[in-house]
Amino acid sequence: MIYDIRHVTSYSYESPVSFARCSLRLEPKSGEGQELISHTVDIRPRPAERNVRRDFYGTLTESVLIEVAHRSLRIDSRSRVSVERRSVDRAAASPAWEQVRDLAFAAASLGPSSPVGYVFASALVPVLPQVTAYAAASFAPGIGILAGAADLMRRIRTEFRYDPKATVISTPLTEVFQKRHGVCQDFAHVMIAGLRGLGLAAAYVSGYIRTIPPPGKPRLQGADATHAWVSVWCGGELGWVGFDPTNDLMIANDHIVLAMGRDFSDVSPVDGIIVGSRKQKLRVEVDVMPVE
Repeated sequence: MIYDIRHVTSYSYESPVSFARCSLRLEPKSGEGQELISHTVDIRPRPAERNVRRDFYGTLTESVLIEVAHRSLRIDSRSRVSVERRSVDRAAASPAWEQVRDLAFAAASLGPSSPVGYVFASALVPVLPQVTAYAAASFAPGIGILAGAADLMRRIRTEFRYDPKATVISTPLTEVFQKRHGVCQDFAHVMIAGLRGLGLAAAYVSGYIRTIPPPGKPRLQGADATHAWVSVWCGGELGWVGFDPTNDLMIANDHIVLAMGRDFSDVSPVDGIIVGSRKQKLRVEVDVMPVE
């Protein structure tokens, strides 16, 4: 499947902003069943500087400096991506979760794909006793890692309510877990926290998901959105396997990966600082279009 993706981020400010420095993580990854064909980013007003680097996790990160006064900022990212990955059957046989846990802690490598970097608490995902206990209900002694993770994913999907007004980026995990309301970012963080509390390696993945309109209804421009899910290390043979707790889905060809890290703070598509006062408004529009 080949997709054309357009991701437009627009800021408007009540008063002029004299300076802005942004970090952009908008280039989809290549690898593990996904290939980047093309990618461009148009920024208005035009930056004085644009510098590109790869971070520790291999994500292309672009640093942008804007020195001209402006009252709006528009970042227009366009990508073409080919996705052809093998979907893992949640009912397939897999190693016992305790065995996978022990292998993760015994890993000799400290590289970005090593599981040991994803078993400890991170900035936005503390290890909390109540979340660990919640996850433990899915991991009976000896149960396979796939079965346990899939059951935890299913429970989050059925026991938490999707509510975009319930949380913001800075809402603590304790509050999300207590309210059982939130968005894909929150559900991914809850699942990661539960798995790490059990000693399992779990990473945060940002990207896109293809949405299909109801039968007979037109596809609305800008109706898609950025998405987040969880990648779980399932042992040396299976490697990293994707789980989407917002939709109770194993990751397949409808998911497009932007970046992977310990939590949202590692992979935020757009972040940075500005010099200005008063309020700002943010608007994000995403289109994920299959290429015929």
